[in-house]
Amino acid sequence: MHNAQPWRFGYARHSRTFTLTADLDRAMPQADPTTRGMHLGCGAALLNLRVAAAHAGHRTWTTLLPDPHTPALLATVRLDDPHGRADEALPDLHPAIRERHTSRYPFTERQIPEAVRTALTDAAAREGAQLSFLTAAHRDTVLDLIKHAEGYNRMDDARDAEQASWTRDADTGPSTEDGIPAYAFGPRKRAGSTPVRDFAGRHATPDRGYADFEKHPQLASLSTAGDGPADWLRAGQALERVLLVATAEGVAGSFATQPVEWPDLRWILRDPVTGSGHVHMLLRLGYGPQGPRTPRRPVDEVLTITA
Repeated sequence: MHNAQPWRFGYARHSRTFTLTADLDRAMPQADPTTRGMHLGCGAALLNLRVAAAHAGHRTWTTLLPDPHTPALLATVRLDDPHGRADEALPDLHPAIRERHTSRYPFTERQIPEAVRTALTDAAAREGAQLSFLTAAHRDTVLDLIKHAEGYNRMDDARDAEQASWTRDADTGPSTEDGIPAYAFGPRKRAGSTPVRDFAGRHATPDRGYADFEKHPQLASLSTAGDGPADWLRAGQALERVLLVATAEGVAGSFATQPVEWPDLRWILRDPVTGSGHVHMLLRLGYGPQGPRTPRRPVDEVLTITA
């Protein structure tokens, strides 16, 4: 959420094991009081680690939530474990890690081919999640929920302040290592029904233009059968896998998390016909600009190596 990058990795050479720990100092108690969103973000980082390890020729064995007495410890990944599994599709996703960016820009009305949609749903399924493209009637309901949730956020002083604390104006400079810089806000929406979170919030951003967005945005929901911390981590891995496959296929994407952040709206997001799980993310997918790169924390802040 908000490019907070709430993860820390450790690597122990003697056991050839990575640990993934949540950085609780980067929690968002207003928008994410249960830390579900934090777990999704850490799950996405975990998937990238698995892709990188596979690209380097390692089989890995991943354990989620290995210590119930240490809730901040989210996962361990052992390299070349004798029980390690080879996922033949992971190495091919490695180039997409650097190329994938959230795009808050207009997409074209070009439809995503059925073969690509199938590849994306298969990517989610490989990680134990379900990706469902919204049908027209359900999409209209979800668009209304996103609009209402955006309004709730604007009226909530604490949430607005929390979001503002993770945005960076033009004067911050390129050295900023986290958050959403103003150059990545994208244009304000002039027309179209596309849901795009406005990180400017209540605040004006100088020289920010307007643009027409899609009239018929292509939305998909990501869900899991359960709704506990392990499910959130699986959903995060599925989310990143979907996004990497999308990037490899030339499909851009952004998030519409506003209604997922409000419990009284989240349960309505499920498809009334096919939905049976808990929705963790709404994705807007399509063809258009991939979006500018946002900053990343330096490696020595997020990785500790021990003997």
